[in-house]
Amino acid sequence: MNLRPPIGELQALLGAEAVSQDPGELLHWGRDWTRIYAAAPWAVCWPRSTAEVAAVLRWCHARGVPVVPSGGRTGLAGGAMATAGELVLSLDRLRYLGPVDVLNRSVAVGAGVPNQVLQEHCAPHGLWWPVDLAAKGTATIGGNLATNAGGLRVVRYGHARNWLLGLEAVGADGQIISELRALHKDNSGPDLRQLLVGSEGTLAVVTAATLQLAPLPGPTAVALLACPSMQAVLEVLAQAHTLKLELHAFEVFSDLCLSHVLARTGLPQPLQARLPFYALVELGLDPAGSAHQPPAGARMERWLERLLTDRTAADGTLAVDHRAAQKLWAYRERITESLQPWTPRKNDISVPVSRLAEFVVELQRWLDHSRPGWQVALFGHVGDGNLHINALRPEGMAMVEFQQACDLADEALYQLVARFGGSMSAEHGIGLVKKRWLPLFRSKAELQALGALKHALDPAGILNPGKVLS
Repeated sequence: MNLRPPIGELQALLGAEAVSQDPGELLHWGRDWTRIYAAAPWAVCWPRSTAEVAAVLRWCHARGVPVVPSGGRTGLAGGAMATAGELVLSLDRLRYLGPVDVLNRSVAVGAGVPNQVLQEHCAPHGLWWPVDLAAKGTATIGGNLATNAGGLRVVRYGHARNWLLGLEAVGADGQIISELRALHKDNSGPDLRQLLVGSEGTLAVVTAATLQLAPLPGPTAVALLACPSMQAVLEVLAQAHTLKLELHAFEVFSDLCLSHVLARTGLPQPLQARLPFYALVELGLDPAGSAHQPPAGARMERWLERLLTDRTAADGTLAVDHRAAQKLWAYRERITESLQPWTPRKNDISVPVSRLAEFVVELQRWLDHSRPGWQVALFGHVGDGNLHINALRPEGMAMVEFQQACDLADEALYQLVARFGGSMSAEHGIGLVKKRWLPLFRSKAELQALGALKHALDPAGILNPGKVLS
C-alpha cells in the first residue's frame, strides 16, 4: 500500500463516524459481486451530500489519493473493487427523493437510492423508472447510470441512458458539474451527461440525477415455454413480434439454470417437459379487442397452442394474473443466487439477435472440445441479444486453478464474440475483469480518444484507477 495522509484529515472533513478503517467494513465496502479479486482499500467514507463528495475529492486530488466510487456493488466486472489501497467513496447516504412531477413525468433523486425504493416512490403517481433489475433491492441509481444498466425489460424500454434528463456529478478536482434540469429537449452542444453514463466512475462521480419516468405497465401476461434449441427460442421471439401486442420482456435460461434453481430454492417444477432451453415472455394485454382482433388473452392462448402444435415448444404455461406471473418470473430472477455457491465465472456478452442461435452452437462446440465436463449455465435477455455465460467451478478444483482456466477460456470466448460482431459487455461494464480484451472490440483510434478524455477530466488518474482503461 502506498503511504496515505493521516486519516484524521478526512475525519475532520466528514466527521469520525463517516470514515472507517475497520477491517470488516473495508472487506464489505471494498468489493462488488465479482469475487475474483481480494478487497484491499485504505479506508471507506460515507459523505452525506454532493458538497461533501466534492470536499472529499478536492482533498484526494490535492494529496494524490485514489478513489473508488461505490454504489450498490452488484456489478460483475470488478468496477467497484478496491484492490490497491484506494479510498472507497460510498454513495450509500445520498438518498434524496424529490417530489414526482406528474405532468413532466420526472423526478430528481440521489445516487444512493435503490431502484426498488424509487419505484415505490413513483408508483402512487402511476409512474416508474423502468430500469428493472433482478437486484433492484440493492442496485442504486448512481450505479445504474455509471454502468448504463439494462435489466429485464430493455427490449421494451431500453437502457438507463434513455431515461436520463439531468445529471449532477463531481469531477476529479472536486468541481460540481450540475445539470439537474428536467428538460426533455436540450440541444445546446455536446451532451456531457451522456458522456458520463457508462463511464464506470472513471471520469466523474455521479451524485444525483433527474430521471424521466414512464407510465406503470398495464395488465400483462407471462408465458413460460420449454424449447428444444436456441433456434426454437428465436422462433418464439419472431412470432411474439407478430402478435400486435407490446413485448415487455423476452428472457431465456437453460435447463442447467432451472436445475440449480429447483435444487436451491425449493420452487416446484414449472412444466412437465424438461428441454434444453426455456423462454419467458411478457406481453402487454390491450383492451378487450375489436371487431378485427379478439381479446389479447385469447390471442396469446391461440399462439401458445400453435407453438405446441408445430413443436416450436414442447410444453408451456400462461399466467394472466399478477400473482401467477410473479411465480413464473421467480424461475428467471433467482438464477444468479442459485448459481452463486459454485463461484461462477460470469460473462455478459451480446451478439445480434439474429445470430444468437448460431453463436450458441459454436460456443457449445468449443466447450465440448476445450472444456469437456464443465457446466456452463446460460441465461439472459434474448430479446436484445444479451446472454449471460456462467462457467461453474468443477467440484474439487482449486479456485486459483479455476480462475486460470477461465482466463484462457475468456480469451477464446471474446474472440468468438468478436467474430460474431458482438460485445464482451452488454450490461456490467469493463471494470478490472475485461479491460485487457477491450482492443478486440474498440479500435485503436477509439481507445486513443477515450484515453485523451480520461486525461482531460482526470489528469492525475485518481478516479477508479485501473478500471476500463489502463
